[in-house]
Amino acid sequence: MQIALEEAAAAASRGEVPVGAVLIGPDGNLLARDGNRIVELRDPTAHAEMMVIRAGARALGSERLTGCDLYVTLEPCPMCAQAMAFARVRRVYYGAADPKGGGIDHGPRIFAQPTCHHAPEVYGGIGEGEAGRLLKDFFAARR
Repeated sequence: MQIALEEAAAAASRGEVPVGAVLIGPDGNLLARDGNRIVELRDPTAHAEMMVIRAGARALGSERLTGCDLYVTLEPCPMCAQAMAFARVRRVYYGAADPKGGGIDHGPRIFAQPTCHHAPEVYGGIGEGEAGRLLKDFFAARR
């Protein structure tokens, strides 16, 4: 999670909402790390999670991320949660909860839906304090 927090801080320094993500491969090695790049790429889907899912799939040469674990500083949105299900991510670890925009433990709870074909194990609250501070400081500075 520390690497994901570093990526979140780097995203903030680029003017992006400070969310960072890391994908760990089945062998325990780092496959991908990135932060939000929505503004930079002018792409509404360039969330940190989507960036590492894409990079991980390229690195493994497969659309399936079976056995991979994803760490992200903020509870994933519904789009990212569904992408994790499609990719067959094994576990998701997230920092701060997102009652307004989350898609795992809040909002539509994607993995609990009967239409969800794969539900990873989910562990929330990992590094929550630091992840929350990054977000609060970022938005406070923009007001």
